[in-house]
Amino acid sequence: MIELVINQRRKNLGGFEVGRVLPDARRRMVGPFVFFDHMGPADFAPGLPRSVDVRPHPHIGLSTVTYLFSGEIMHRDSVGSEQPIRAGEVNWMTAGRGITHSERFEKGRLEGDVLHGIQTWVALPDGEEETAPAFSHHEQDDLPVYGEGGLSARLVVGAAFGARARVRTYSPMFYTHWVLQAGAVAGLPAEYPERAAYVATGEVEIEGQAFGAGRMLVFGPGDTIAFKALQPSTVMLLGGEPVGPRYLEWNFVSSSRERIEQAKADWRAGRMRLPDADHDDWISLPPDPTPPANPMS
Repeated sequence: MIELVINQRRKNLGGFEVGRVLPDARRRMVGPFVFFDHMGPADFAPGLPRSVDVRPHPHIGLSTVTYLFSGEIMHRDSVGSEQPIRAGEVNWMTAGRGITHSERFEKGRLEGDVLHGIQTWVALPDGEEETAPAFSHHEQDDLPVYGEGGLSARLVVGAAFGARARVRTYSPMFYTHWVLQAGAVAGLPAEYPERAAYVATGEVEIEGQAFGAGRMLVFGPGDTIAFKALQPSTVMLLGGEPVGPRYLEWNFVSSSRERIEQAKADWRAGRMRLPDADHDDWISLPPDPTPPANPMS
């Protein structure tokens, strides 16, 4: 059954908009997924200013998952990675005890581009929050695909639908890209205690209700969820086992508020290494918000 419907909130990032879905005041996490942004679609004309780029910034306690429907982003980080990501591929960056990275739209600047995709953050479980930072890139051939009856699907991360992606994860989870033709039907099995679906394009019917683009449906445990595409649709499925309460402030995720304060102090004092290939400019720590009384879960 549908427990909650979350509408994206549009955010201007200084050159293009994203639809922010998680965290939401009513539902902070789904499984280990602690952050979910729908990027674009954004049309970039040649000559795009560098101010639109996401300059170097830090993370702790999480893995970032970048997945594109179209466009290209150049990733550089403090463990020496320099990797463009394109549609249908996966950039999985594990921050662990600390990493910095940038995301630049270099193809769009030179040639023009249409950027459209999803960026999520996955909270690391207890015992892995301070793991060594790492980066991996996976092309389309690394990701299991399946489909029938008007459904084509790609397993992006984790294990689901009888398949397992090659991306290394730290807790039980799944993340799947569905493309449905109009009239196609498909089911999300009751494999994990926390599950959600985000409609990126099109419109689907679930439990007799229609849901269009920009909406996330959070499901209760225990039932297979039936989908019917009312028009050609793109849906991202996500969830897994919960990892426990987490604090989230700026780009930092942790089970400990003191650890986040230490990360803020380290970034402010310049103690976090910048990417070797992109170290001339960076994003400053924003002013302190009012700290939450309790971690989110």
